[in-house]
Amino acid sequence: MSFAGLNVLAIVVAAFLAWLVGALWYMTFSKHWIAAQGETLDTFRQKRAAAAGTAAGLAPFILAFVAELVMAWVLAGVLGHLGPGQVTIRNGIISALFLWTGFVVTTMVVNNAFAGRKAMLSVIDGGHWLLVLVTMGIVIGAFGG
Repeated sequence: MSFAGLNVLAIVVAAFLAWLVGALWYMTFSKHWIAAQGETLDTFRQKRAAAAGTAAGLAPFILAFVAELVMAWVLAGVLGHLGPGQVTIRNGIISALFLWTGFVVTTMVVNNAFAGRKAMLSVIDGGHWLLVLVTMGIVIGAFGG
């Protein structure tokens, strides 16, 4: 199933798997991520409990998935521009690394620096987005062109 030369199924699968990988990442590093924001586990849990079941509580999860759909679509577009037969796992990983290095981590580090956030927040969030993009690159590359 393709649209404008892009494999829609690959994009949706890549976004969904990246979303799951992101959930696992933050479950693994949740205590460090909360501390890097200058919060305690108790205050974080209280905020999440207060928002549970509300639109405000669901919005970040929905926004994350929509953002990952857009990222997967853009990554598929970048891979498609490499030419026929170039949508491969190898090129998916390489393109993901270039996009992460050039746009994602640089933007995030600058924003966090100006906001006075701890460096560990950039490390944890940057690692998440690296894993997300590489996952997408692998999936999109595996589906091929």
